[in-house]
Amino acid sequence: MAPVAKEISHICGTLEPLQTSASIAEQLHELLTVLKKHGDLPITLIGHSWGAWLSFIFAARYPLLVKKLILIGSGPFEEEYASKIMKTRLSRLNKEEKLKVHALEEALLDPRQDNNVALSQFGKLLSKADSFDPLPSIGEEIEVQPDIFQKVWKEASELRRSGKLLELGKQIQCPVIAIHGDYDPHPYEGIKQPLSQMVEDFRFILLKNCGHTPWMERTARDSFYEVLKKELN
Repeated sequence: MAPVAKEISHICGTLEPLQTSASIAEQLHELLTVLKKHGDLPITLIGHSWGAWLSFIFAARYPLLVKKLILIGSGPFEEEYASKIMKTRLSRLNKEEKLKVHALEEALLDPRQDNNVALSQFGKLLSKADSFDPLPSIGEEIEVQPDIFQKVWKEASELRRSGKLLELGKQIQCPVIAIHGDYDPHPYEGIKQPLSQMVEDFRFILLKNCGHTPWMERTARDSFYEVLKKELN
């Protein structure tokens, strides 16, 4: 999210914490440490994709430290919506790309394979499926860390499957805003409907012609930043 951090730094102080720990509990502690040391608490917390979930969990765990929560391209909060994600992604790829996705999925399960390379290639294919009209990459990528991804995702998916992730919404005391692209394969209904019933102060904003990463979308980028900056003012 470096491009987003740079853009909004023109209107407010900004931190871009990076997660390096291999469990949800450790990532929460990592985030807490950074915010206590460098943040002007309570803060507005912005999270994208997995970061949206982590921010959601953090706001539930430490409600007095977060004055507003902004979720961008969040994963769905209920299991029934999750099954649609890969089906949608594959429908947007050609035959050769679909075969490559399946091969990479198998490679990621094989400890003899170079998971760094496999996960990077897997991510690039899914990114293509996740985007409506993407802008060229601007070299803001960070090193892939498959071990962290696999360990944390195992915890996170179980948290959703059990219903405990959504239940955390009852503990959040600040306004929650979800910004989501209409082309994002993560179905927006899986964010809008569950959170509107669980979070007391919740608003949902759907961006037209926008995939999973709004600031990298040619059509939606300006609208995304307009919405985000309005929420930060």
